Amino acid sequence: MNVTAVKTKKIIAGRNTLTEVLSASLSSLANGSILAVTSKIVSLCEGRAVKIGTVGKIALIQAEADYYLSHIKSRYGISLTRKNDILIPSAGIDESNGNGYYVLWPRDPQKSANAIRAYLRKHFSLSKVGVIITDSRTTPLRWGTSGVAIAWSGFSALKNYIGKPDVFGKKLRVTKANMADALAAAAVVTMGEGKEQTPLAIIKDVPFVAFQNRNPSLRELRSLRIKPSNDLYAPLLTAVRWKKGGGCS
Repeated sequence: MNVTAVKTKKIIAGRNTLTEVLSASLSSLANGSILAVTSKIVSLCEGRAVKIGTVGKIALIQAEADYYLSHIKSRYGISLTRKNDILIPSAGIDESNGNGYYVLWPRDPQKSANAIRAYLRKHFSLSKVGVIITDSRTTPLRWGTSGVAIAWSGFSALKNYIGKPDVFGKKLRVTKANMADALAAAAVVTMGEGKEQTPLAIIKDVPFVAFQNRNPSLRELRSLRIKPSNDLYAPLLTAVRWKKGGGCS
């Protein structure tokens, strides 16, 4: 696998469309590649940003989250939230590289990922191309952030090993590899978290990825998600009293 970060100009809220950014930043893209795009530049291009000082951040988090825990419960004053069935701090809202704005998640990350893939296919005449919209999150009991895919398109997000043998011939019972998040983690660590100004990454040489000449189906999107009550970490997830946020449908 080869991951290459792509430098762009500084992205400022409402100044450019995502198509303009991609066109100016990508001179070529090979068939069988996956383009990782940070959620932040998608949101900035889509106008999903709120000027700091016009609304309180806590109120904004509660409005954007599907479910949240009070920031008062955190020693760091950070709200733990669930959004689009992803456990993430602050509903994904961030101030870094926002130039005075709170940057929210894209309103419909999957729609954005599908649109980016459609653009890439047409612009570069590709038959096989994938897209991941990424963000950073923390992992319980670990310092530091790693990448997560908040949307993907053009490839299978899960590689199913159930029923297949291990090296000693024993059939695997529960193993599924999360390709979307694994690729997102590789992309995010390459793109960086600070002033690198590389919010895009091209991932290629991925023989382990099953490309699809279509957007993911609703069934495939749901297959990546686990209800808290069915999760391995259910004792933790269900032991607290989550409050419904404004993003919960």
